[in-house]
Amino acid sequence: MATIVLVHGIAQEQNGAAVLESTWLPALADGVANHGNQQLADQIWRNGTGDIDVRMAYYGKPFLDRRAQGDADVDLDTEPLPDDVEELTEQLAMAWLHAAAISADDPVDRLQAQDDLDIINGNVGEEAQGLPPALARPALNALAQLRWFAPFGMAVASRFVWKALTQVTRYLTDDEIRTYAQDQVLHWIGPDTRLVIGHSLGSVVAYEAVHRAYETALPRDHQLTLMTLGSPLGLKNIVYDRLRPKPPGVPPAANRWENLAAEDDLVAAVLDLTHQFQPASNSTIKPCNHIVDNGSQPHDVAHYLTKPTAGRIVTETLTGT
Repeated sequence: MATIVLVHGIAQEQNGAAVLESTWLPALADGVANHGNQQLADQIWRNGTGDIDVRMAYYGKPFLDRRAQGDADVDLDTEPLPDDVEELTEQLAMAWLHAAAISADDPVDRLQAQDDLDIINGNVGEEAQGLPPALARPALNALAQLRWFAPFGMAVASRFVWKALTQVTRYLTDDEIRTYAQDQVLHWIGPDTRLVIGHSLGSVVAYEAVHRAYETALPRDHQLTLMTLGSPLGLKNIVYDRLRPKPPGVPPAANRWENLAAEDDLVAAVLDLTHQFQPASNSTIKPCNHIVDNGSQPHDVAHYLTKPTAGRIVTETLTGT
């Protein structure tokens, strides 16, 4: 069992737990140091070692399966998705495009997103049926053109957007993938676990796994902190309405839920989760929201973890002060 359980986000299928830990752990330690507790930071990570057991719950394997996610040989013009996944993926792309039109830090992206929305809303309907997938996915293709994805390189932006969106929708529609991902988290959760941190899609996996942990892995009086970073949990009709169990609420095992979001993080299209997630029975705990500035890479997990706000949450959870 781990004291801190980490849950990675989208597009990590080419990595593994150790590779991801090599990025997350120093960033986590930096956040604690930036908050002012260097001693605890050194216990989390110091030159590749640490005294506190921190583990990455890696769930990327299913996304290497062509049938589940696709690989470098997938042709976006011809590769079909099941109808329900196709529809949900385009809905998610539209939600992110709306978020870009409102909150993208780059004014060029905002204008481009609004122009694309105007075109899509005026021209997409019955005539989109029967088109090749790449043409029948106008929101997904528009999203890939935004400079927000420039850190990935425009040449790979379309593939990144494809992978990102379909991993979210596959998780929400494929029970085998969903259970597998949660099981990787539950493998590390036990009576010693104090903190679970989920980023991006990993925040959805972490949220549902912590719910399950209350029923399967934890004593009923055990309490832990849930920290979500760049989370799409609040996206109504796409993510929120498909969460389990229903109705969505704060996991009973969480005695605090801290949600960090950058205003221009398109994945975290809904920044305030307070009113969507009600306290568990016999509890008053609601999500606590923190707006941060992650610079030119608003969805980057290291940029979230190095914030003093994240460091304060980790420190308070591990030390009780």
